[in-house]
Amino acid sequence: MILLVLAIDLLAALLSCGVIVLNARSAVEVEMKAALANVELLVSDTIDLAQSASPETLLQTLRLRVQGLRHVRVTVLDASGAVVPAPSPRLRRDQHDPPRWFVALIAPATRQHELPIVVQGRSIGTARITTQPRDEIDEVWGYAVSLSLASLLVSLGLLAALYVAFGRVLAPLTQVADGLTQLERQDYTARLAPPASRELAIIAARFNSVAQALSETRAANGRLNRQLLSAQDDERRATALELHDEFGPCLFALEANAASVIRMAGAVAAPDRAKLTQRAEEISTIVGQVQTLNRDLLNRLRPHALGQVPLPDCLVLLLRDFTRRHSGTDFAGAFDGLGSGYGDVTDLTVFRCIQESMTNAVRHGRAGRVTVEAHEEAHARLVITVRDDGGGIAPDHRVGLGLSGMRERVGALGGTLVLDNGWPGTVVRIMIPFGSERSEDTSAIPDA
Repeated sequence: MILLVLAIDLLAALLSCGVIVLNARSAVEVEMKAALANVELLVSDTIDLAQSASPETLLQTLRLRVQGLRHVRVTVLDASGAVVPAPSPRLRRDQHDPPRWFVALIAPATRQHELPIVVQGRSIGTARITTQPRDEIDEVWGYAVSLSLASLLVSLGLLAALYVAFGRVLAPLTQVADGLTQLERQDYTARLAPPASRELAIIAARFNSVAQALSETRAANGRLNRQLLSAQDDERRATALELHDEFGPCLFALEANAASVIRMAGAVAAPDRAKLTQRAEEISTIVGQVQTLNRDLLNRLRPHALGQVPLPDCLVLLLRDFTRRHSGTDFAGAFDGLGSGYGDVTDLTVFRCIQESMTNAVRHGRAGRVTVEAHEEAHARLVITVRDDGGGIAPDHRVGLGLSGMRERVGALGGTLVLDNGWPGTVVRIMIPFGSERSEDTSAIPDA
């Protein structure tokens, strides 16, 4: 800003100098014309008044009257062309203040006029009048120097005032820069005191809001990371417990039946075919149980049907699985408004959100009926609603890992998740936008 003001001052100074030069040039020209006319009149009057005097006296009188005049120089010549000296010469100033370039800008062309001196009809000499503008130019130069010094002092004072004013006004911006440096270093405790300026106070308030949001986001990320680690440990613990409780007895039974078959085969007497058949049937039954347990475990870790069958069919299979495992709850779904698929990530998000919502309805809401609806809306949006008739949201409800995971999944796709009381029960409303990924992945899904 100071450089801008300085540039404006320089431009104004150049314009002022141009105006001064033009006005001074015109004024000097007018002054020279007036001085030349006055001197000519003075010489003529002197000649007229001294007609009775001798030629020498007239020339001396004329020389005396015209010496030392401003703006002109008058040289008196006798009849022979010799210069008539003054009886008492006056010293003229030969030193001038203006520089040559200033004189060249202002000085008009030199004019010279010769006026004959005639007495009683006889020419006794000549008065040579020459314009001398240096005295006038000296006055213009002095005026220009004084005006320039005054303008310089005013400009310096203005720049000093602007420097102080800008320093006070822009000082809060230095604090903003320091605060941004703290944020860049991931120090989200940075806060700015509100400055006196209303505009800068708004900036400071927005900065503090951003810093607070970043601090809350960091805290939320920390909580989410801790929950994620805890969820991973819980998932591993649950998987290990299931392997121990479910697969362990099955494997032990397989081992026992296999050992029994080996003993019967190694006996001296012929083996009892009925017992061999019974052991074989038991082994087949246990293998079937292991396959079922393995399929359920893999399906919980990653739904194997996604990407292989249309999304509505996957959701129907999910409802059937919940109906089988939770016989006391009635599950119903309407998925006619869904397409075959919306991409691997979107399909998995829809599947997990519905799965987690139904799990919460059974586990926390103790619902007797759960209804799931999913369909497309205008503007390429998926709308999912999971409604139950359970106990609803408790006043001291805390957001658990499952709900946090759902929010993260939906938020990553640019969607929204709303959890509300349904009077009775709970309602989960989910909106997920879908884009060009749908057409790419849907082509890989075979028709059901």
